[in-house]
Amino acid sequence: MNVGKTLFAQVMEYVPWKTFGRIIDRHGGDAGVRTLDCADLFRVMAFAQLTWRESLRDIEACLTANQAKLFHMGFSGVPARSTLSDALNQRDWRIYHALAMRLIARARNLYAKESTGLELDATVYALDSTTIDLCLSLFDWAPFRTTKAAVKMHTLLDLRGAIPAFIHISDGKMGDVKVLDLLPVEAGAFYVMDRGYLSFDRLFKLHQAGAFFVTRAKRGMDARRVYSAKTDRTTGVICDQAIRLNGFYVAKHYPEHLRRIRYKDPESGKTLVFLTNNTALPPLTIAALYKSRWQVELFFKWIKQHLRIKRFLGTSENAVKTQIWCAVSTYVLIAIVKKELHLNASLYTLLQILSVSIFEKTLISCALQPDANRSIPPQPDKQLILFDF
Repeated sequence: MNVGKTLFAQVMEYVPWKTFGRIIDRHGGDAGVRTLDCADLFRVMAFAQLTWRESLRDIEACLTANQAKLFHMGFSGVPARSTLSDALNQRDWRIYHALAMRLIARARNLYAKESTGLELDATVYALDSTTIDLCLSLFDWAPFRTTKAAVKMHTLLDLRGAIPAFIHISDGKMGDVKVLDLLPVEAGAFYVMDRGYLSFDRLFKLHQAGAFFVTRAKRGMDARRVYSAKTDRTTGVICDQAIRLNGFYVAKHYPEHLRRIRYKDPESGKTLVFLTNNTALPPLTIAALYKSRWQVELFFKWIKQHLRIKRFLGTSENAVKTQIWCAVSTYVLIAIVKKELHLNASLYTLLQILSVSIFEKTLISCALQPDANRSIPPQPDKQLILFDF
């Protein structure tokens, strides 16, 4: 048993503090700060994520109840609610964005050999966005509808380990397709997205960069067939064609051939039309690639259920983005711990264990392996019976 460090302190050891210090210095994050510097604010926000604290009062009350253990967790004291509120509004959110990207790079290296469930050696990314609803009267900087505010979390998910490779946070009015202008493109990788991202000039830039895309065609798309390959309809593939776009402007936006695959899903009975610039893969593999896009939807559902990104501790843009990036950093940090310690438990199980035992002074590798902590069944009593009644 580890009697010196709490589980929280052991989790925090996986944070690259020297790199984080250089990030803080680069942004001047601690200039003029007396209490609760950028590093301490991250510790508090990570603690709130791991223990499901939903308000400043919750954080203060929970830390106050465990003051004797705070020193061993890396806290210098209990931050007041006003101090924490000021820090969320004033500490630059870009500091926590840079930390999250550093952790993401480390996690992607750890999960580089994970299987995607597809017979491909290339990296596969799923692109989508999720909307987080806000109150317009409190978050007027994030307009969405006439009476509603929102922020969008545009995410490029690496399917190896479900690690987000790119995240962009915008107001609710930003169109999904515009994130393609900000996307880092990796040659040889596959980008899987729904038809909301169907912009032929942007897709052609992906093609020119040497990347592959898989998306769905919109209804009524004007195109002509150039060539048809033989297909086996018993597999669900109705047709596999090379096409060229007909419209005057759209033909200029994408002047080369596209591949169109019409596929009938045997499970749902729906007919789907896929567009891709890859001409080598079998049509069933293209269909399987698009089906894998559902993992980004599961990622959004997971983080909304298990991370604190639906209720915010501050109303300013800086406070909201700081909380989201700290939540992303916490998610990736637990994924790093899982891989480094070779744990078989799911991220959900690890978070549940940490939420109720964060103050315990137990070796983290033992605490996060439920199977290893099972009690040994008592041995049968071997004491001789002296008297037989």
